[in-house]
Amino acid sequence: MLDAGAVRGSIPLYLKVALAIVAGATFLVSSARAEPFVPEVSPAAAPAGAPVTSQPAKPFDTGAAWRGWYLGGHVGYAHGAANTTLCDSAPPSSTSSFGSLHGGVLLGYGVRLRSRLLLGLEADVSFPNFLDDDDLVSSRKTTGGSVAERLDLLSRARGRVGYAFDRWLVYGAGGFVWSLGRFIESLGQTDAQDESLHFRPGWTTGAGIEFAFAPRWTTRLEYLYDRFATTSASFASGAGTESTMALHSVRLALNWQIHTAAADGPGMKPVTASGGDEHNWSIHGQSTYVEQGYFGFHSPYEGANSLSAASQVRNTASATVFFGRRLWPGGEIYFNPELMQGFGLNDVHGLAAFPNGEAQKSSFRFPRFNAARLFLSQTIELGGEKEIVEDGPNQLAGRRSVSRLTVTIGKFAVLDYFLLNSYAGEPRTAFLNWNAYGGGSYDWTMDRLSWTWGGLVELNQKRWALRAGYFLLPEVSNSNTFDTHVLQRGQYTAELELRYAPFAKPGKLLVFGWLSHGNMGSYSEALAESATTPGYPDITLTRRERTNYGFVASAEQAIAADLGAFSRASWSPGQTEIMGWTDCDESLSVGMALKGTRWARPNDTVGVAWVVEGLSAISRQYFAAGGMGILIGDGKLNYRPEMVLETYYAFSPVKWAALTLDYQLVVDPGYNADRGPVSIFSGRLHVGF
Repeated sequence: MLDAGAVRGSIPLYLKVALAIVAGATFLVSSARAEPFVPEVSPAAAPAGAPVTSQPAKPFDTGAAWRGWYLGGHVGYAHGAANTTLCDSAPPSSTSSFGSLHGGVLLGYGVRLRSRLLLGLEADVSFPNFLDDDDLVSSRKTTGGSVAERLDLLSRARGRVGYAFDRWLVYGAGGFVWSLGRFIESLGQTDAQDESLHFRPGWTTGAGIEFAFAPRWTTRLEYLYDRFATTSASFASGAGTESTMALHSVRLALNWQIHTAAADGPGMKPVTASGGDEHNWSIHGQSTYVEQGYFGFHSPYEGANSLSAASQVRNTASATVFFGRRLWPGGEIYFNPELMQGFGLNDVHGLAAFPNGEAQKSSFRFPRFNAARLFLSQTIELGGEKEIVEDGPNQLAGRRSVSRLTVTIGKFAVLDYFLLNSYAGEPRTAFLNWNAYGGGSYDWTMDRLSWTWGGLVELNQKRWALRAGYFLLPEVSNSNTFDTHVLQRGQYTAELELRYAPFAKPGKLLVFGWLSHGNMGSYSEALAESATTPGYPDITLTRRERTNYGFVASAEQAIAADLGAFSRASWSPGQTEIMGWTDCDESLSVGMALKGTRWARPNDTVGVAWVVEGLSAISRQYFAAGGMGILIGDGKLNYRPEMVLETYYAFSPVKWAALTLDYQLVVDPGYNADRGPVSIFSGRLHVGF
């Protein structure tokens, strides 16, 4: 019988696929119906009493859309079948089906003939979605354990032949495909594994339609069929495997023409604040690389979740596209496909205030795809004073009422809208430490990569704003599967923002509260278990419906035009296990950030922050007894508050790139006075457009 709980837990995956299809359809339909962009004439620029009119934009050369070099990204769904043969299994052969969201990048070149015939070549690479089994092709039992096949990436090199109907292109494509994957043998009840990498060649064919929706920008919808050659592996245990594989894929792509023909016109240039013109499209991107490490430090003992006392160096990388589209007045849709790769220190364990905001709670040897954000926002203007909105990531240019009501639903991060801070809010450009930019003891609901599903309502006025939201909780602590008992379980948030300007220097105060109701374990009940319980104290055995809550107060203040300070204080009762963020029940942070104007480097920033955090009395007992949390667990605990001092210098030779040197001193890592201190050194490269 089908388990109802499993179905409920899988609904968010179906929702992701459905929303991706809806977003793609909306993208194509709105592109096809869109007229060339018509800039709005500012009322201030019009003669007194004259009506505000619009001037038609110059049409762009659609022929240029189909020739020259282009870069692009794609997202889609791939479904396949694999036939696997094991030499020591009965029956020896079986067929399995698998499927996953995929995302990747492409590079191509096209030639458009006078006959409107298009000839082109392109190459692409695709990566599976980030969930644990999204790269799983097959899994079979053997006499000694099991053998699984995993798919790490796909790459294609193909030719295209098509026919251009002005702004539309219909094409077919075919060529070569290859994959990189692994056969993994797991031996019985032990953790021993034998791994064999394999390269699998094949051929690919497909067809699609493409539309030029703006100068130098096209979008396409296509179908692909990939057929791969047989590959095999032999393991030291004597087991062997052989498999064949085929894939069907449907994907949506967005391409940018690299050429700069004069006929391209204004294209997708950002609008200026002085003009106030609206654009119905917004496309931006970022990439961030972090290298982080430390030398060995004092540690008389270690537990399963301890930061290793041996020196180590790890790195993470991410690349994101921020796409936005205005659908109707006040209605906007945003989509942020993202690729991630790398490892946090000690697989993101050992410190409550973890030192790398780019390293969440998953480790990826190869890049993995994630539809990081996919949400719809509707703004209802309440009249009165207007303000200019400049083009930016997840922000469409235009003008809006200062007094407004905004409703947002979909997939995003709670901290995209709550606990925003001008000086410590973005680990890709400012402080790296989790609790320098995060909410301390706020148990931020998320999957293992920091995203969740939900909605919020915001009422904004000139001097204040009020926000309230509801978001899904993980089914269990630190999980990628969400509890879809909507409203019955989940996290509720509320925030009051007060804005002020003493001595004409802007500042704000945030008062934030949260309440989570879901499937949580209890520290006290785990401690009450029999000492002979395997894994004592095992908090997973105590999970049932419980409630957790907490508060955060946050303040920021500009001291001068180039200098600002911030502080946050947070508290929660600390009676239940943490669901999404980090093991922390109380925290205080203070810091400052200074722009480099005074030494003729206005794009540079130097920052310093101090963070101290602690545990509740019962959680201290739990960790002292050997309990494990999301991030910490030394097996025993000589409790003392964990403290972090972080300082960084971000060198920005141009506005779109910054190189940061970062140093963090962590005292009493994991709240343990027996271990540390540890000095952590980081280098970060960030580029964005």
